[in-house]
Amino acid sequence: MQKVELIATATFGLEAVVAQEVRALGYEDVKVDNGKVTFTADISAIPRANLWLRTADRVRLKMGEFRATTFDELFEKTKALPWSDWLPENAAFPVEGKSVKSTLFSVPDCQAIVKKAVVESLKKTYKRDWFEEQGPMYKIEVALLKDVATLTIDTSGPGLHKRGYRGLIGAAPLKETMAAAMILLSRWKPDRILMDPFCGSGTIPIEAALIGQNIAPGMNREFVSESWPTIPKTVWREARAETHDLARYDQKLEIIGTDIDDEILRVARRNAAEAGVEDQIHFQRMDVRDVRTKRKYGYLICNPPYGERLGDWKQISRLYRDMGEVFSALDTWSFYVLTSDEQFEKHFGRTASKKRKLYNGNIKVDYYQFFGPKPPRPAAVAPDA
Repeated sequence: MQKVELIATATFGLEAVVAQEVRALGYEDVKVDNGKVTFTADISAIPRANLWLRTADRVRLKMGEFRATTFDELFEKTKALPWSDWLPENAAFPVEGKSVKSTLFSVPDCQAIVKKAVVESLKKTYKRDWFEEQGPMYKIEVALLKDVATLTIDTSGPGLHKRGYRGLIGAAPLKETMAAAMILLSRWKPDRILMDPFCGSGTIPIEAALIGQNIAPGMNREFVSESWPTIPKTVWREARAETHDLARYDQKLEIIGTDIDDEILRVARRNAAEAGVEDQIHFQRMDVRDVRTKRKYGYLICNPPYGERLGDWKQISRLYRDMGEVFSALDTWSFYVLTSDEQFEKHFGRTASKKRKLYNGNIKVDYYQFFGPKPPRPAAVAPDA
């Protein structure tokens, strides 16, 4: 089967998590850079990566990479790439771009030159001067970084965070990809209870349920590359069949989502139903200050309000102090908190076991991880005498 080079783009700080997911799919030729994970695989990796990657932003097909400091150089090297191997005669191929620390800093000019170069390349194959672009979509990106141009085609369409289950969202939504990353970084296991006391529209509990039952996050949505004639329909059918074969629908989970807003909880329940995991999550109206449980060795994973989102630092710091007091009673639990407040540990009253710098949208945040004790191992059963 044809070999391709793919780039799974990633939010800053999540590259290693995306790389781990790529390797878990069986792809070993993996390279990690800022904001992206590059890997080589056969063409079946396009549907599989889109269907299975929980923390990547999108999957791009890498067409070529080269040094370019003049427009002539950009044009000729782009034209030399094998565009007709992928783009059919009726392909729609808009070009977007970005340029960082490069001689060719005018993004509109770079886009126009790449567009012209692709047209000239296609002319040689299809023997025509005009392309109507009314067929499948092949969104091309020219990304210049320190005078190195990378040409890619987007295989995803809407970003991979758009799973298809979330319609209405709150004022400060957490992306599904970030929620999944928070869960994967916690190393939560499906046999342990998981609680989110600020569940909002339900993103963290829903992503946990999908992970717990090994349900592919892209199972219920479509991707732009499904319409590409270069990828056989059988490859997509096999990839989708794999998602059903590997799902563990009978895996019982104990996931709790609470919030103080009845309306947002109604949204959360609708979202969970759309995702097909409503039976695995218990949503309940509750103030975080009232969180109590006799359950042991649980995971509490949350994205509480913070200043940039809601604008009241005094109120937020008081909330964090209350969280510290309430959570201290859960002495066997592990806590994972995403916030932009650099004083969070001070307010919470406890130093994190580990802290990871991330970005929630454009907001710099830290993921504070407080590790609880491991549950005791089950006692060994003595063999019959």
